[in-house]
Amino acid sequence: MANVNIKFNNKDYLLSCDDGQEEDLVQLTKFLDKKYSSLKDKLGNIGENKLLLITTIQVIDEYFDLKKKVMSQKANFENLSEKFKEMKSLAINYKEGKETEISGLNSELSKFKKMVEDSQSIYETMLDKTTKSLEEIIENTENSSKIQ
Repeated sequence: MANVNIKFNNKDYLLSCDDGQEEDLVQLTKFLDKKYSSLKDKLGNIGENKLLLITTIQVIDEYFDLKKKVMSQKANFENLSEKFKEMKSLAINYKEGKETEISGLNSELSKFKKMVEDSQSIYETMLDKTTKSLEEIIENTENSSKIQ
């Protein structure tokens, strides 16, 4: 334990605290002394005990106000966190849906390409047959003309 000399209300006190907490104790005491002195200047000499009580009430009031704000911010943070989780879930579901849709479209595109290739092959076969038929007709017509 460490011992620290502090000054409060123009009086010296020797207080103990955990090792390493000396500076914090000095800062807290200065804050409390400043608040006490401010109230003493504002309210006059109403008695040390009453002034200490009012100072303590004001400090606790500030603490509870701050605690309410922290709790409110914590609730806001938790609410935002839940909304973020919902948005993340929606984004993942949307992405998965789009991936499924893209996969389906790719499958349809492959089928369409295959159909185009098959149609092209059939078209070329028909074109070849038609060309041969026309050549035969022309040849037969020429032969017929020669015979007459």
